[in-house]
Amino acid sequence: MKRMGLAVLLGICLTITAQAAELPDGSAKSAILMASDGTVLYESNADESLPPASVTKIMTMLLTMEALDEGRVQLTDMVTASANACSMGGTQIYLKEGEQMSLDDMLKSIAVGSANDAAVAVAEHLGGSEEGFVGMMNERAQQLGCTGTTFVNPNGLDTDGEETLTTARDLAIISRELMKHEVIYDYTTIWMDTVRDGTFQLANTNKLLRQYDGLTGLKTGYTSTAGFCISATARKDGMDLIAVVMAEPDKESRNADITAMLNYGFANYGMVSILSESDALPEIPVTLGKQENVAAVLADDTPVLMGKEQAGTAVREIELQESISAPVEAGTKIGEVVVSADGEEIARRDILTAENVEKKGISDIYRDLLGILLMK
Repeated sequence: MKRMGLAVLLGICLTITAQAAELPDGSAKSAILMASDGTVLYESNADESLPPASVTKIMTMLLTMEALDEGRVQLTDMVTASANACSMGGTQIYLKEGEQMSLDDMLKSIAVGSANDAAVAVAEHLGGSEEGFVGMMNERAQQLGCTGTTFVNPNGLDTDGEETLTTARDLAIISRELMKHEVIYDYTTIWMDTVRDGTFQLANTNKLLRQYDGLTGLKTGYTSTAGFCISATARKDGMDLIAVVMAEPDKESRNADITAMLNYGFANYGMVSILSESDALPEIPVTLGKQENVAAVLADDTPVLMGKEQAGTAVREIELQESISAPVEAGTKIGEVVVSADGEEIARRDILTAENVEKKGISDIYRDLLGILLMK
């Protein structure tokens, strides 16, 4: 394998801020700032189990998104409200027993209006019963590696003798999984909308949507027990961040801490492309192939998260085979791209063949020889 002379400074890919934003001490009992790749950029008491109030609904929305992706339900499906769903207190859309509403409108009511009755109606629709859905919630939390989470309902309301408990870290993990379903932003970024053919108005409980540039969701929560909570997501310059705070004393503190955390993340970190637009991967020769060369592609071109100061010292190297023998299957590894900074490896991505190349047969070789002789 040859090491190609393509070591290029990566610092030009990012705008280095003259002075990075500082992260002041907040008033949350628990907090975490996480990038979409799972990297934790800041945390404070992130593993204490606390009640999340309506932030619970991110798991309800995640299971709904997964059911949609798997084709088990459609947004046009009609969801029937049970007596149990209609008995929910707190924020609601005041469902009547037997009332039907599309899953699309139910999901909108959950994401925008934080409707507790809609959350239970959807839970019963997906899980057969509220209890069945809660079992699905806890199973999914375990699958995602959540270690401090126990759900008791799909909406986060306080119940007699039981309460949902989770951690800021677990909420960030669940939020990260929900963010993989881009369609959720069609709901969480709605400022105002209606259901019931325009007769019932919804207003987003997440007022940061109008206060923080780039905010994409996800869910606020409040009860007298939980305090003010939020899992907030934002996107700038191709980077997605998740900021979670729990047990804030008031909305103002919650919003101020979230704003400070997101500002800190965007000021100090950025996404660096594995290959820049000017770095095209070269084709490599194919020995005894029906075509002379085969194109190369990255197995994974997902940009890598780096501190902006670190990015200024970063380099990339492309290591590529000099040739490959036919037959060639698409997806065969032929090299690697290595990104490093300050002598430390940051990322390593495989380079693969982009297509199949058949091996020449006897007749192909004979034809090539005949062509050479005729040229002479």
